[in-house]
Amino acid sequence: MKRSPKGGTAPKIDIRGVASHARVSIATVSRTINHVPTVDPVLAARVWKAVAELNYFPNTQARALVSGKSKLLGLIVSEITNPFFPELISEFEQIAVARGYEILIGSTNYEPKTMELCARRMLERKVDGVAIMTFGVEEFLLDRFAADDIPVIFIDVASKQPRSSILAVDYRAGINEGVQHLAVLGHRKIAFISGPLKLRSAETRKNAFIECMRLAGLSVEQDWLIEGNHDLDSGRDAMQKILELPNWPTAVMCSNDMTAIGVQHALFEAKLRVPDDFSLIGFDDVHLAEYTIPPLTTVRMSCKDLAQAAVSSLLAHMQPTEGRAEAHSKTRIQTRLIVRQTTGLPRHALSGIVPRLHRKKRRR
Repeated sequence: MKRSPKGGTAPKIDIRGVASHARVSIATVSRTINHVPTVDPVLAARVWKAVAELNYFPNTQARALVSGKSKLLGLIVSEITNPFFPELISEFEQIAVARGYEILIGSTNYEPKTMELCARRMLERKVDGVAIMTFGVEEFLLDRFAADDIPVIFIDVASKQPRSSILAVDYRAGINEGVQHLAVLGHRKIAFISGPLKLRSAETRKNAFIECMRLAGLSVEQDWLIEGNHDLDSGRDAMQKILELPNWPTAVMCSNDMTAIGVQHALFEAKLRVPDDFSLIGFDDVHLAEYTIPPLTTVRMSCKDLAQAAVSSLLAHMQPTEGRAEAHSKTRIQTRLIVRQTTGLPRHALSGIVPRLHRKKRRR
């Protein structure tokens, strides 16, 4: 609490105090702090200088009552324990704050009841728009937000709701790069550990893998297609199932990085090494992927790209009708392979080459 020069409590600074200090009208202060673009730049600079000097914090609730806008964006994610989602939240918040918005976060853990509670919280706080970044969404969520005319952005799932947009992730591009990379190294026997196939994104990644294998002229072994749960434990368990098979693949692709890190742990427990015994590729490129031992080769799906597209699409839907984004607009999110140190030649690939080199030396 500030103290006056005589030791008393300093008067509370409000919008009138800022206006007096900046020598402008209260209306100019209001329009400036609400980022109205028509404010004279010279006057706006005086307002921001006064705000800084007086350490003034605008009353966001009062502003919301006046403007009818909460300046809040909702963000619903699947699970907070997967490092991908905290990274996504961080990027989303940075971009939203830079555009003058705060965020309200909800985590569903893939449970319908929790999804409903998240939606209720968003509606009670009167968010201006919602990004549903769950890679699997219940239709009732879209219906509920549409009923209140709240713009929604979501991943992959098509919708007929107005004021909605789609982030269409190009899973196939990155997965195809991964399959081609392994094929060039000489791998012909490649396993795939998917996420839970009840999620459309997990099913899409699995189907993309199968299609890319066939396009590369490689057969898909059904025993090497394992359904996981996008977490560490399911990655370890899936790899243990593969190791129990009489015939092993030489490489494993995973539907996300957490699964791949679980695979690494299972191979460590079995005293097998990556990439000497198995090559390994993940998906997402979470920050942790750089720090596994060895660093994980993975398909990057950029959190920054997702967050930027989500915020931009939501704000576009909030524009006046003539400048508003079209309903059902689609933004494509690219993926690409990031090669690190978990991919190499198949095991025993050099066993036939070394004797031939020795024979050539003897002939000389």
